[in-house]
Amino acid sequence: MFIGIDHGTTAMRFASASGRFKITRESATSFQITDLSRLCPPDEIEGIALTYSMGDNFSKITPIRKLRNRGLVSREGAGKHIGGGTRVFDEVRRSGIPTVVIPGLHAGSPTDPRFKVYSHQSSPEKIGIAYEVCHDLGSDVIISDTSSNTVSLLISTGHIAGAFDACIFAPGTRHGALDVDAIRRIDAGELTANEAFQTAGVDFALPKKERIRTVAMFSAMECAALLLLNRRAKIALAGSLAPVIAAEVRSLLKKDVAVYDEWCAARGLARIAEDVFSGTRQILGLAVDL
Repeated sequence: MFIGIDHGTTAMRFASASGRFKITRESATSFQITDLSRLCPPDEIEGIALTYSMGDNFSKITPIRKLRNRGLVSREGAGKHIGGGTRVFDEVRRSGIPTVVIPGLHAGSPTDPRFKVYSHQSSPEKIGIAYEVCHDLGSDVIISDTSSNTVSLLISTGHIAGAFDACIFAPGTRHGALDVDAIRRIDAGELTANEAFQTAGVDFALPKKERIRTVAMFSAMECAALLLLNRRAKIALAGSLAPVIAAEVRSLLKKDVAVYDEWCAARGLARIAEDVFSGTRQILGLAVDL
């Protein structure tokens, strides 16, 4: 049995080929490796693919035992720090179960160098989404993952070309880019940049009736921007908002749009675990360093 673990914004999701479960990041602070028995007995697990936070101090798919600082440059930065993901990471490492950790996309990643104008492009769970979607749709795909934040990726000829991270372009329900007003409030000492990021989503900025339409519009705009680099790419939406915004995104892009649910990342990570521990040495252009 192979398991994928998705460290999401609000929850930890665990999936195998035959089962799944999730727990809030708050609940994950008491995680035990025996909790994986909800999928299968821990001694039957052949391999795990795990994501943790931004994954920004390594660029290859790497065994968990080789990572320093859990694969992070720093715990400081954009995002909410709870401790659940840290607990899961440490319990899995202590268990001795063969585990690889998936990197995020950043300046050291093998993406189109033009995307590296920004230090960070995507957190690592999006790699799981991309792997699952490419398994279904082929090697040329644009994926927009929409939920608390919105992140969109381009995969061309089976390699990740680049991505727009949540703090760059499209808002989600909670997170978004820092606009002029946010910069002024930060400079005035009213809040930190991280606090501004966590309250820049549509739930904080717009009346309720405009929120979903806005996420749909910006998600479609990110997809349209990435189509400039690959006109033949198919479009997929993932995340908790995917089914809600799909019709509007189809209308805006005038293209068919595949829809994936919140489990896409964990399923894709389980697929990565199976392939890596079966001998695959490259995943979407990311090297495997076993």
